[in-house]
Amino acid sequence: MTHTIALNLPRFIDINPGETVADASYRQGINIPLDCRDGACGACKCQAESGLYDLGEEFIEDALSDDEVAQGYVLTCQMRVESDCVVRVPASSAVCKAPQGSYEAAISEVRQLSESTIALSIRGESLSRLAFLPGQYVNLKVPGTEQTRAYSFSSLQKGGQVSFLIRNVPGGLMSSFLSSLAKAGDSLELNGPLGSFYLREIRRPLLLLAGGTGLAPFTAMLEKIADEGSEHPVHLVYGVTHDHDLVEMERLADFAARIPNFTFSACVASPDSAYPQKGYVTQHIEPTHLNDGEVDIYLCGPPPMVEAVSQFIREQGIEPANFYYEKFAASA
Repeated sequence: MTHTIALNLPRFIDINPGETVADASYRQGINIPLDCRDGACGACKCQAESGLYDLGEEFIEDALSDDEVAQGYVLTCQMRVESDCVVRVPASSAVCKAPQGSYEAAISEVRQLSESTIALSIRGESLSRLAFLPGQYVNLKVPGTEQTRAYSFSSLQKGGQVSFLIRNVPGGLMSSFLSSLAKAGDSLELNGPLGSFYLREIRRPLLLLAGGTGLAPFTAMLEKIADEGSEHPVHLVYGVTHDHDLVEMERLADFAARIPNFTFSACVASPDSAYPQKGYVTQHIEPTHLNDGEVDIYLCGPPPMVEAVSQFIREQGIEPANFYYEKFAASA
């Protein structure tokens, strides 16, 4: 029996028996943010507001936690419906109508910002046609392999050039290539854009929370805010593990000079740190930053950080107007 899915875009789609919501959506021209299709990345996470469905068991905790399942969240790459359903997609209709594409580019610069972070810039004529929202990511193919790695844009696309902040993972495929083999002019393939973590229209104060190279999407967002301005205050808390993990501090200071109502702070978790502000990101969130809940929170970091921040906000007894987050984990 064919069922009908109501999406909040707004759009109705028909779904065939045994078909996933993601496959049915793509078949009918609705590109729900999607990446792995295996229940491992969480990129296609949506919320089922009504209806009967089965999620199966082919997904991992990092992609969809038990608490999220209890709240009605689903992975559309795994969701198979058993009745008509209403599904809320956490992305704009513009994003869902923008097709993903494959692009060819060449490395224009590789810089070792620290022992833990590499800055990569690529350029290509085809990239001038790449449209993405600040906060989204692409899959970069590791040269010489068939494997890809996902990285958020750390800049806007300008003149056919984009940039990334990449964690230098010991033994990592992309890290090993960039740190020892890569040179200007080397070809790279990328596919995207992907993801529903992106800067929405600014209607209230923003609290941006970055962990490690989770800073990348925020520097792209800040470029957008610097270009267009904001009537509302924007505060960033940037947390890392060790002193050498702190990067792009001069760039953040430049944003603070260009954006009148932008402020930021950084903290280092290691007790051996020489940096003035120590501890975790949650220790540097002030009540004024939460603004009694009249705030949009954007969070990008490893899964333990996302869970810790979510727990902290619940303990404050505050429900933010919007809470957008993206988890990431390094691949060896």
